[in-house]
Amino acid sequence: MTKIVSANLNGVRSAAKKGFFEWMGKESPDVVCVQELKAQALDMTADFLNPHGYHGHFHYAEKKGYSGAGVYSKKKPDAVHIGFGSAEFDPEGRYVRCDFDDISVISVYCPSGSSSPERQEAKFRFMDEFFPHLATLMAEGRELVICGDWNIAHKEIDLKNWKSNQKNSGFLPEERAWLTRLLDEQGWVDVYRRLHPDTTGEAYTWWSNRGQAWANNVGWRIDYHVATPGIAAKAHTASIYKEQRFSDHSPLIISYA
Repeated sequence: MTKIVSANLNGVRSAAKKGFFEWMGKESPDVVCVQELKAQALDMTADFLNPHGYHGHFHYAEKKGYSGAGVYSKKKPDAVHIGFGSAEFDPEGRYVRCDFDDISVISVYCPSGSSSPERQEAKFRFMDEFFPHLATLMAEGRELVICGDWNIAHKEIDLKNWKSNQKNSGFLPEERAWLTRLLDEQGWVDVYRRLHPDTTGEAYTWWSNRGQAWANNVGWRIDYHVATPGIAAKAHTASIYKEQRFSDHSPLIISYA
């Protein structure tokens, strides 16, 4: 059995202070994909690099205090790939791939477009670049699990206030259609939805810091495991950990046979 966690930390130092690594030790997953490190290599202490003896591999953003992604694994990877070959987005630190035998696990942090129209345009450019890369991955014939903050709520059941968010980044028609194409045209599987096709409020993974979003469960499901069909079919339990808060996201935990 392989237990894989995806967690947007909204700052590795902040999440550490809130007990993320203690929780990780108790949860004892085989692989942990993290996003939004908001740290550079010099900021990473031994506790951040190799907690509980895990092997850690990271993609740091060139811009300080921004973005960043990583993969922690109990087993040492056979190969590690940093970045996906994008001249524009690799400097933002968004992609780490680790290969283990016949399975690869990828941590991805897709851009948010909510801060400005310019960032939304950048998000669309990322989607345009990432789509053919995902097709190339699928064509490899390996089993892959891509974990991360995709910054898109796919369908109406994936966020509380879908009606009022149809013109907002993260729920734009173009973004949702892009995710649909990944699943329908390329054959990727949204693993959580395969196991829980009708779950609404319990499926949310992110809550705005504005207002009383967390208290009222006004959330979004924007963190996913997107996998090749073979490994997706082996997924048997999925949960979102909410007993402690490490960031504005909650960890998504999925176990595969």
